[in-house]
Amino acid sequence: MTKGDFVLINGEFFETSSPYLKENRSFMYGDGLFESIRVINGVPFNLENHILRMLEGAKILGIKTPPHYTTDYFYTQIKHLLDKNSIKAGGRVRLSVYRNDGGYYKATNDTSSYLITADLLPHNLYKMNEEGLLIDVYDAINKHKNILSNFKTSNALHSIMAGNFARDNKLDDCFIINSKRSIIEAISSNIFLVSNGVLYTPPLADGCIGGTMRMHVINTALKNKYKVYETSLLPQNLMVADEIFLTNAIQGVQWVGGYKSKRYFNNISKELLNLINQEEANLKMDLKES
Repeated sequence: MTKGDFVLINGEFFETSSPYLKENRSFMYGDGLFESIRVINGVPFNLENHILRMLEGAKILGIKTPPHYTTDYFYTQIKHLLDKNSIKAGGRVRLSVYRNDGGYYKATNDTSSYLITADLLPHNLYKMNEEGLLIDVYDAINKHKNILSNFKTSNALHSIMAGNFARDNKLDDCFIINSKRSIIEAISSNIFLVSNGVLYTPPLADGCIGGTMRMHVINTALKNKYKVYETSLLPQNLMVADEIFLTNAIQGVQWVGGYKSKRYFNNISKELLNLINQEEANLKMDLKES
């Protein structure tokens, strides 16, 4: 990934080489949300679902967003930044919305600001990992279900601790569990299990992130006659699965090769990723022809 030269704050460009944030509640207290958005053919992919999730999360946090924070508005702002950073194919955008300065833990101001960064990725379309991920369960800290569980808040310490566990144990990723010891997600991804051609994924009620790619994969699978069930998953379910794959907005679909002594295939995960790439390529072609 190649870092962009500029960021966009409330519609104003700043060079990434110079300081561009002063006191910031997202930095100081985790008082904000963010969305990681994939860019394909120089266009933000699945943007409407990202903006809807962000606005819903802001409402729960009590962060006031102005009426012009719409999908069309952020599409325009993101395109300005992509052009400024010369990103014409694959890229990664991070959109952060945070409560403005004022107060300490007890905020005195509920208005919001936003920050957009945009970086270049080496691949335009989603690319399947050649080697399957090695993965295990991180159980030192459970993720508790609450009204914030399904959103990407600026407080990501649980994922950081899980990431450090994966690094220290020479794993590619790890599963996160809730207080009932159900497997709900990976470090930065949702999880799907495949058994006898049927897809299973944890429900949002278990506390997983309401991933935009998770929903896109569900819709793509249903459209192509796969059965999909949202159900709680336990570690023993992993041992009898045929496939396990992870999904997020940036990487698309990544297949898991091994969990403990168990090894997995990647037939359905590969087919689903191909369908998503084909759909996205066709969409861009339709847009150019219209």
